[in-house]
Amino acid sequence: MSESVVLTIVSDDRPGIVETLSRVLEEHGGNWTESTMLSLAGKFAGILLASVPSEQVDGFLVGLKALESRGMHIVAQRTREPSPSGQVREFELELVGQDRPGIVHDITEILTRHHVNVLELQTECQSASMSGEMLFQARARMQVPPSASIDHLRRDLEDLANELMVDIKLEE
Repeated sequence: MSESVVLTIVSDDRPGIVETLSRVLEEHGGNWTESTMLSLAGKFAGILLASVPSEQVDGFLVGLKALESRGMHIVAQRTREPSPSGQVREFELELVGQDRPGIVHDITEILTRHHVNVLELQTECQSASMSGEMLFQARARMQVPPSASIDHLRRDLEDLANELMVDIKLEE
């Protein structure tokens, strides 16, 4: 039997971080299941879901702890698959507009009000091709509970888009 372990990793960016993690996982018979990793401002940051044989999990966690001496800050938590909560619907949200402080908070405040669970969020700022102004782009994958009104969620997001002068698209 296997257990799932979720890891978050932060380290100074350098070659070999992923190989080091994968070696510790392999040494304990584990499987690299899902991950997102990237370099941000000279730091390596990642999140990883691993599946490890139950009898190897404690050793795996000890092996990860030893990586702290190599400058890797790792938080590891055992987990189990969440039980499905009714007939949730998945939606994607896309936003593009002029960057400004607070934009993520404004969007997530609406999502929270409608009990939407953000499963994945990717954001970036980049220079607009014509004006050179900074554009904020976001893409989110979300679960919307059956009790939520999609029409009300869409209206609230459109109101925010008009207020912020951004483009928002919500699709199932």
